[in-house]
Amino acid sequence: MDNRLAILTLALSATGLVYIAQREGYSAKAYPDPVHGTKVATIGYGSTYGVKMGDTTTPDRALLRLRADAADFEVALKRCITVPLYQHEWDAYVALAYNVGTSSVCKNADRTGPSTIVLNLNAGQYKPACEAILLYDRAGPVNKPQDRCSHPDNRTCRGVWSDRKKLRAMCLGEPVL
Repeated sequence: MDNRLAILTLALSATGLVYIAQREGYSAKAYPDPVHGTKVATIGYGSTYGVKMGDTTTPDRALLRLRADAADFEVALKRCITVPLYQHEWDAYVALAYNVGTSSVCKNADRTGPSTIVLNLNAGQYKPACEAILLYDRAGPVNKPQDRCSHPDNRTCRGVWSDRKKLRAMCLGEPVL
């Protein structure tokens, strides 16, 4: 029996929220985004919307903001994903979108059609959709193969690649180590 839930009934679980908070880490003071610099100030557990350099927060406010921000990502994902999902699949896609943006999860690179994740999901191809999380293996522009976080010679964004492997495992319902 398939226990997948209708997409409209899903909400990020506590496990998913804690995963995002641990991945992002906490900062009481706004800091420059590692890729975009001060153009995208970041605070709390990775919040960026409306953040200015010099802003401060507390752990409690940051956690509330993380949940509110995640809810915005959930609304956007529900516009492009139309099939039922397991809770762990939903948590993985929300966590990915929180990191790369919903348009990156929903649309292909040239923004003309659905992403590989969405194409597979909406065709009922759940495992290939989870595997497609590994396609998000960059942090900034890719000018040569070594710029990909998954490349063995890349030493600047190994954390991104580690995260993608954890999200793939979460999506597949495997232990996240």
